[in-house]
Amino acid sequence: MTVILLLLAAGFALAWWKVLRLRAADAAAHAREIAVLRSAHGQELEDHRHRLETLLDSMIEGLIVLDPQGRIVLTNRAAETLFGFSRQMVGGTLLEAVRHHEVAAVAARVATERAILDHELRLEGPPARILQVNAVALHDSTGVAAGSMLVFHDLTRLRELEGARQEFVANVSHELRTPLSLIKGAAETLIDGAKADASALERLLPIIDRQADRLTLLIDDLLLLAKLDSGRIELRLEAAPLQGAVQEVFGDLAKRAEARGVRLENQVPAGLRAEADPNRLRQVLSNLVDNGIKYGRSGGQLTVTAQRLADGQVEVCVRDDGPGIPPESLGRVFERFYRVDKARSREQGGTGLGLAIVKHVVQAHGGQVRVESELGQGAAFYFMLPAAKP
Repeated sequence: MTVILLLLAAGFALAWWKVLRLRAADAAAHAREIAVLRSAHGQELEDHRHRLETLLDSMIEGLIVLDPQGRIVLTNRAAETLFGFSRQMVGGTLLEAVRHHEVAAVAARVATERAILDHELRLEGPPARILQVNAVALHDSTGVAAGSMLVFHDLTRLRELEGARQEFVANVSHELRTPLSLIKGAAETLIDGAKADASALERLLPIIDRQADRLTLLIDDLLLLAKLDSGRIELRLEAAPLQGAVQEVFGDLAKRAEARGVRLENQVPAGLRAEADPNRLRQVLSNLVDNGIKYGRSGGQLTVTAQRLADGQVEVCVRDDGPGIPPESLGRVFERFYRVDKARSREQGGTGLGLAIVKHVVQAHGGQVRVESELGQGAAFYFMLPAAKP
């Protein structure tokens, strides 16, 4: 009997041990399954976070998301670049990150106004920036406030272009008004009876003819700039001899140089050629040489030199020995209608577009322009073009 009881007890113990082993195995398997699921879920969350960051960082607009306490929970690279902070500021306050009280004030208003659209503000530089801010309040599915989101759009370049357009329109209007006023004044004088006076006809008709030519030149220059801006200019590239092009321009402007006593020197090496449209090349040289004759020293000298550079380009320099250009004007001389000496420029009869045309024609060839000058030491205008292949 005792033996039977011992055998039964042993069998029961063995069965229970097997049950415990199975339970332990099931628990271990379950734990492994949970660990795998947790790992997969964690990786999924990490992938989701990475995709979200990549998406936000690809935005042009700056983005900052705040929690209900006004602390940063999410930002993108554009916002960090605009305000100069790093992603380590996540968790800090908006004011600590952007250091701009008006931005913080806009974020504070969202709590009561729910949305603020097209608010503009200025960030002092350098460089100064103009930003448009759109801000909205965030809520969860139950309607409880969950913070706010601010989106920043940089309007600086747009405002600069608007300013340039307005200045351009004002300049064109002024340039057109001057010759038109002279033409109209001369015509009215003739209509009022001066046409019967031979001396009045002799004096007024050349004014009308000269100012009509000035209008034609201005319109031609404006149309050329419009083509250059739009990329519709057609270049007929060939190996253009530089020395010959300079000599042709000197011939065209010889009388103008003689009238001011300016000696023209062509020091361009023979055989040096550029890959360029010959007509546009002469146009660039003509504008620069004409500029040097008009604004250089009366009785002075204008010299054109050129050299081949190591990077496969040729550099041409048109140098005069005139009064030079003030330092504050060096960065603007290639702007449309910009004049260093406005009174003298209008007296000389230019349109104010010559150097702008030079810049755009050279850039259309893939080249660059620059100017060097010191007051009292003249001015040197350089342009680079691709060298012609041997």
